[in-house]
Amino acid sequence: MSYNLLKGKRGIISGALDANSIAWKVAEKAHEEGAIFTLTNAPIAMRMGEINKLAEKTGSKIIPADATNMDELKNLFTQSQEILGGKIDFVLHSIGMSANIRKNIPYPELNYDYYMKSVDVSSMSFHKMMSAAYQLDAMNEWGSVVGLSYIASQRTFSFYTDMADAKAMLESIARSFGYHYGKHKNVRVNTISQSPTKTTAGSGIKGFEDFYDYAQKLSPLGNATAEDCANYCILMFSDLSRMVTMQNLFHDGGYSMTGVSNEVMEMVSKK
Repeated sequence: MSYNLLKGKRGIISGALDANSIAWKVAEKAHEEGAIFTLTNAPIAMRMGEINKLAEKTGSKIIPADATNMDELKNLFTQSQEILGGKIDFVLHSIGMSANIRKNIPYPELNYDYYMKSVDVSSMSFHKMMSAAYQLDAMNEWGSVVGLSYIASQRTFSFYTDMADAKAMLESIARSFGYHYGKHKNVRVNTISQSPTKTTAGSGIKGFEDFYDYAQKLSPLGNATAEDCANYCILMFSDLSRMVTMQNLFHDGGYSMTGVSNEVMEMVSKK
């Protein structure tokens, strides 16, 4: 059911890889709610995914961009304004990568070249993306920027290794840039800390299925789905969240506030 929450708004959505991606769901929901937008991803990710199908479905143009490259990001915002016919109202940052995780390198033994790449791709790109928009004056007044995060930024999850550090930086950037962008042009900047979600990226983490089941048992509402997260993103892009900025917003079915549940206790007692 559509409420036209984004009617007349223009956006940029990054990170849609396939139909399991949160960014993919966000694009579908934004289209349903009346927004027009461009899609972007790194060229290598685009070759691996199915973004052309999403572009066709939503009537969107694709602009390849390396989110770590300022020149390409400035081109992204410049082209997006030309294609969409005006300044940008919302941006989704749904970008993350860790070669240390892919190669199963434990946290105490991190490869530091990989580590720096994790931070650059997963969090510094958030700053670069907003800096490009800021320098080009590409955002409308009261625009909204959302980055996707995870609770490992604040609590230790051994399997999340250097991505936890990257997400902590992502959330710090949201606060710092959110202050400056708010003072400059009333643009609000937030992160959403999502439940473990069965995306292509999330499912690639070792032991993900076991942890997904654990989180499902701990959360009073269960794990939030990618579709639910997309709905929350739409809310944050809309005028209904006009005064919310510099926040890390938990969207996890209550997981972040639950110490232990009966289901988890029963699971442990059976072992």
